[in-house]
Amino acid sequence: MVENIGLPLVRRTRRRTPVPGAALADFGLPRPGRRRHVVASRILTVLAALLVLFGFLAPDDLNSFSATALVRVPVEGLLVVAFMLVLPPRARRVAAVVVGLGLGLLTLMKALDTGFYATLEKPFDPIYDWSFFHAGVEFLAGQIGDAATVAVLAGAGLLAVAVVVFMVLAMLRLSRIAAGRRTGATRVVAVLGVIWIVCSVLGVEIAPGQPVAAQSAAALAYGDLRQVGADLRDQRPFGEVAADDAFRATPGAGLLNGLRGKNVVLTFVESYGRIALDDPDFAPKIGATLDTGTAQLRAAGIGAKSAFLSSSTFGGGSWLAHSTVESGMWIDNQQRYNDLLGSDRLTLGGAFQRAGWRTVWDVPAHTKDWPEGQKFYHPDAYYDARNIGYHGPGFAYATMPDQFTFSMLQRNELAKAGQQPVMAEVDLVSSHAPWSPRPWLVDWNQVGDGSVFAPMPAAGEAPESVWKDPAKIRDAYRDATDYSLKTLISFVQHYGGDDLVLVFLGDHQPPVVTPQGAVHDVPITIVAKDPKVLDRIAGWGWQDGLHPGAQAPVWKMDSFRDRFLTAFAR
Repeated sequence: MVENIGLPLVRRTRRRTPVPGAALADFGLPRPGRRRHVVASRILTVLAALLVLFGFLAPDDLNSFSATALVRVPVEGLLVVAFMLVLPPRARRVAAVVVGLGLGLLTLMKALDTGFYATLEKPFDPIYDWSFFHAGVEFLAGQIGDAATVAVLAGAGLLAVAVVVFMVLAMLRLSRIAAGRRTGATRVVAVLGVIWIVCSVLGVEIAPGQPVAAQSAAALAYGDLRQVGADLRDQRPFGEVAADDAFRATPGAGLLNGLRGKNVVLTFVESYGRIALDDPDFAPKIGATLDTGTAQLRAAGIGAKSAFLSSSTFGGGSWLAHSTVESGMWIDNQQRYNDLLGSDRLTLGGAFQRAGWRTVWDVPAHTKDWPEGQKFYHPDAYYDARNIGYHGPGFAYATMPDQFTFSMLQRNELAKAGQQPVMAEVDLVSSHAPWSPRPWLVDWNQVGDGSVFAPMPAAGEAPESVWKDPAKIRDAYRDATDYSLKTLISFVQHYGGDDLVLVFLGDHQPPVVTPQGAVHDVPITIVAKDPKVLDRIAGWGWQDGLHPGAQAPVWKMDSFRDRFLTAFAR
């Protein structure tokens, strides 16, 4: 109808509600969804940069770790970025993956170094130190059970894989962003490069021991490669040294004549390190035990002389120390240990056996077959946790109390020695971490099959409770070591006669409670009732009694075998 009167047709349209995102776009601003994407992208970029910086700058020792360590300029990072900027896209992606893999593995190596420094006072050796993981897994399983240990190992494995994967993804992201902003990235690298050179020349430090011009990642990688090379070259010289032995061909008639008719017990006290005598938290109690023991033994006509040995290991790896003492060789890594077990090196036990002693190995910590050790040491009798006859409870890591170990040795071997004297190596375990719960001494006539110890674990504190508190850990170490030493003293008081010679020593400084940088010294003591035995070592300069003082001699652990064999040869 409207058209009939000549008016234009007017169409009605719906009024549209303005879209906020579209309006923002009209003004050049990102939409809300887009804005969230930009923020998330920037957060991911920052996290990627922090992860890569952590890989380059994180130290491999907790003592060096601080926030300042992560705000330095890593020369390796500058070189990587500069290299990425000149590569074509495909080559750049390949390079980013390779660098990410390498940096991820380096980060894992730093984590291993951190753990090894904290417990063993040494960096992780990529060739020889894998054996410590087996010992660590067994220790962990003893504390938290097999199922929990599997869960912990699975979690650690996933974390390790995640570190490498995320490091690769971070490198891919950063390399892509740098290539997309080539001019800006080039300027940043140039400026930071100048800063690095100036700070390196002037020795500028952001904190003591933390130079602004960092190159720690390259140094660590280079050090690991050198260590691998040194380990591989070490095998041949070791074999030559093992064959060079002054006592190799000495007949039995020329060995250990100064100990004829004596039962000799070589005892390793787990984790009995010098710190037990020097640390103000430990020394009063342990020193008093040794001093009281010295007086008690002296009253019974039993003498002692003491000194220190510098151990070949620290915080763990007891088998390395044991084999060092036995062989007279410096056994400080697993490869040397394996090579030793494959050799025909004369050990202390072998010397006694050649000279006519019955040799006994008493190793209560062993719960599985040890064919390579038995073949090398070839003792006449071998006791472990499975055949020692113990029917009492376990104490965390310790399969049995030290008192039972010595009681069994006395009943099964020393009391039956007869015409053939006994030489025994005894490895005590009550002073092994976690040090709680622990037993206490009972009357030696009541030890029996160990059932008397049944109530003791429940009376102590569980390891998981103790290890939440550093102060409790230290107290537990002190008390466990004190128990082991009191057991030794009591054993000598009860069973020591003219025919007993006891040599007891620590294997290494204890883990966790020993500060980094501490010496590797462990106490060593020789106890005998026959004064002629101690007269043989009068020239050693060792101090009288069970308690070596600050001025006592310190020998390298590998020197003990030859000095001992020489002193008692004639």
